[in-house]
Amino acid sequence: MAERPHLGIGMTSQRTRERLVARLREKGIRDDRVLEVMRQLPRHLFVDEALASRAYEEVSLPIGNGQTLSQPWMVARMTEIVMAQNPRKVLEIGAGSGYQSAVLSKLVREVYSIERVAPLVTKARQRFADLGIGNVRLRLGDGMRGWPDEAPFDAMLAAAAPAEVPKALLEQLAEGGTLVLPVGTSEQRLVVIRRSGDDFPREELDAVTFVPMLSGTRR
Repeated sequence: MAERPHLGIGMTSQRTRERLVARLREKGIRDDRVLEVMRQLPRHLFVDEALASRAYEEVSLPIGNGQTLSQPWMVARMTEIVMAQNPRKVLEIGAGSGYQSAVLSKLVREVYSIERVAPLVTKARQRFADLGIGNVRLRLGDGMRGWPDEAPFDAMLAAAAPAEVPKALLEQLAEGGTLVLPVGTSEQRLVVIRRSGDDFPREELDAVTFVPMLSGTRR
């Protein structure tokens, strides 16, 4: 695991972050590791400066190119689910601004992240460099295909919703691994899938709203 950089207070007060963590606890997040990372990580650096004052509110925020940064509770919820198995190697589909990748980077040894929109990849890489995050491998690619050259992965999560779970992601999940992603079109549910041999039992959780998972890349 990479060393945690000095994150500072930046544009928001520590009190603002404490309130964020308190809200997450009230809404059921229990993993102290996840809460501590979200207390420390400067979420406002992952949105445009004009939106920085809203970065710690319980809302999703636009990040350009028709994409969004998920609300803090959803990031915490998905991270808590994958961390229950103490993974070492995680694949993220839909890096977006890079915030979810950054959260994971403080919790696991290796993070692999795929983003289909080229300008978002460029911005996320710069944020990782600015924060001294060195254990995230980010590439432009089609998330539906996963990252077969680096499989298997102990855990996967996605910040975009396919109509059905891509077969490639199931194939790249390690034995006993966990996949967390929204599934559906007009109506979506957060789904948790755990691999047991050739079986992939699934559990449906909350109703959610994410951008759709699309094939291909966009320059």
